[in-house]
Amino acid sequence: MARYIFITGGVVSSLGKGLASAALGALLQARGYTVRLRKLDPYLNVDPGTMSPFEHGEVFVTDDGAETDLDLGHYERFTGVPARKTDSVSSGRIYSNVLEKERRGAYLGKTIQVIPHVTNEIKDFLTIGEDEVDFMLCEIGGTVGDIEGLPFFEAIRQFSHERPRGECILMHLTLLPYLAASGELKTKPTQHSVKELQSIGLAPDILVCRSEHPIPEKERAKIALFCNVRPDAVIPAYDLKSIYEAPLAYHAAGLDRAVLDAFQISPAPRPDMSRWEDVMDRLENAEGEVKIAIIGKYTQLEDAYKSVGEALTHGGMANRVRVKPKWIDAEIFEREDPAPYLEEFHGILVPGGFGERGTEGMIAAARYAREKKVPYLGICLGMQMAVIESARNLADMPDAGSEEFDHEAGETRFTPVVYHLKEWVQGNHKVERKLTDDKGGTMRLGAYTAHLAPDSLVSQVYDGATEIEDRHRHRYEVDAKYREKLETAGLRFSGMSPDGRLPEIVEARDHPWFIGVQFHPELKSKPFDPAPLFRDFVRAAKEDERLV
Repeated sequence: MARYIFITGGVVSSLGKGLASAALGALLQARGYTVRLRKLDPYLNVDPGTMSPFEHGEVFVTDDGAETDLDLGHYERFTGVPARKTDSVSSGRIYSNVLEKERRGAYLGKTIQVIPHVTNEIKDFLTIGEDEVDFMLCEIGGTVGDIEGLPFFEAIRQFSHERPRGECILMHLTLLPYLAASGELKTKPTQHSVKELQSIGLAPDILVCRSEHPIPEKERAKIALFCNVRPDAVIPAYDLKSIYEAPLAYHAAGLDRAVLDAFQISPAPRPDMSRWEDVMDRLENAEGEVKIAIIGKYTQLEDAYKSVGEALTHGGMANRVRVKPKWIDAEIFEREDPAPYLEEFHGILVPGGFGERGTEGMIAAARYAREKKVPYLGICLGMQMAVIESARNLADMPDAGSEEFDHEAGETRFTPVVYHLKEWVQGNHKVERKLTDDKGGTMRLGAYTAHLAPDSLVSQVYDGATEIEDRHRHRYEVDAKYREKLETAGLRFSGMSPDGRLPEIVEARDHPWFIGVQFHPELKSKPFDPAPLFRDFVRAAKEDERLV
């Protein structure tokens, strides 16, 4: 039976609950325990799948096809434990489940209420798979006091009381603001945040206090006294040079020790921090630098491409170089020549996205990379734009385009070398989709297999493998009927779905490194296990002859 750690936040949002949860998971693993991390989000969307990247940041996709909060990416990157559909839930999903049960008559005609029906649904979610791990870490989104979060707080209050004593603890993150005028760290916001928790029947066992300045022992003692926690359970959390320093920093601050003490686990297994010491060694002792241009649609918010940025960092670690990414709005290249912008870069990456805006700029970037022999990695939409570029400029198809853009415009303007994916094989059954279907959860989602050509560049990237599995999130696909024409022109289809119908990977002939993939390799990349495509993309950029 798992022990439960509930992670909540107070005072302000964006304190780093997801990072603290992920780092704590890594620390418990370093002591030999098994962990699983979960996110409970108070928003009413059923999932983040139809939310704007500017609104919510990246949509993280699991192997089993769930569209989830980007914090699950942190969890995977720090623990290596593949996330599942059951590791992310929103208020929208909880209420949807309750209402579906009510429609089926599961409640026998009773009045449906937040307590007990919604809170019971949340508690049922918490227990899924609890026999599989030693610790279950459950992060509650938002901050204490948010009205939409109250059902979750009430559910964990009930859950903690229903479990045997000592099976559940609460870790609360707060902010210690610094007032320059008085030269003081102020503890009152933390005290009020804890008071808010106590007013709904919850008391923290551990306080993680975010601060830009060192926390004096006098202030830690004051926080412990007024918030009713042990002094050694007041853990400082300072700004870090890299998020990957978090496990070492939290270990030095005593977080894992405080957690085990709260569970009365003694003596505690000794931690093995060698994995994270190696990660930081690779980060801090880089032997060079590469510049990567990322030509995207949502570059105003880097969280929209969170996993891409992290996977590039991982690729740099594998090659002991520092990756300096620059985010460039693809729309710029619809008005201006990309050459002056891109000539300083050693690699060009075009990530995923939806809609026509900026796509002509992506096509221009792909053409520049192909003609100038600059290493190029196209992901999802980035692969499709590379195919359209080759169709237009190599295969004598000047009107090549995507059915997605015609659908948006309500008219036929292109020869659709990229078309709406109407059916595909998932496991042992066929999935069918129409353009008129609901948007949420209707894409080709999750892990699918690709067969690689044995003599291809991508097979070399994957250490000679001829079959790989990676995560997808798309509803448009390159049309395989143009394969022969495009291959004759110089674009090789080096990876296909097992039935040979869906192109998964393309690469340019007569180019040192030009690969487009329909899947999202960044989602499975970790600092201690970089995604092969990112590792080799950075290697190719490192070996670019223009690298100084």
